[in-house]
Amino acid sequence: MNELLSIALQKIKHYCAYQERCHTEVKNKLYSLGLHKNEVDQLLPRLIEENFLNEERFAIAYAGGKFSMKQWGKEKIKYALRQKQVSNYCIRKALASINNNDYRKTFISVANKKLITLRSEKNSFKKREKMKAFLLQKGFEIEVISEYLKEV
Repeated sequence: MNELLSIALQKIKHYCAYQERCHTEVKNKLYSLGLHKNEVDQLLPRLIEENFLNEERFAIAYAGGKFSMKQWGKEKIKYALRQKQVSNYCIRKALASINNNDYRKTFISVANKKLITLRSEKNSFKKREKMKAFLLQKGFEIEVISEYLKEV
């Protein structure tokens, strides 16, 4: 292994150890370090072998973080993981890792907070549409939203 490749390997190990990364982020970082495709293709399997890079672990950490910190719904998380070119298998595992009771509680909490901000809206149709648009933008499923709006 040449000197440039060893330096790049040390830098990318540090980059991966700092926080979970997806394959695309790591590839882009390696390219930004001046490596070529064949060198990147040589380093990726090594990072996976040494457990610096694990797509499933990344997807679960990403989904958990976006759900708990930003209160994103599963649809928005799924879309964001697809943007990062994470495999469908890992996306399914990540979404399954979100506790259903916590998910329901978070949805209710987010919806109720939004409902409070819409108190001044007198037109009930407009209020429902604003609620629906907000909850869709947060990434919650249309079925869950519709069920909630029936009860409100």
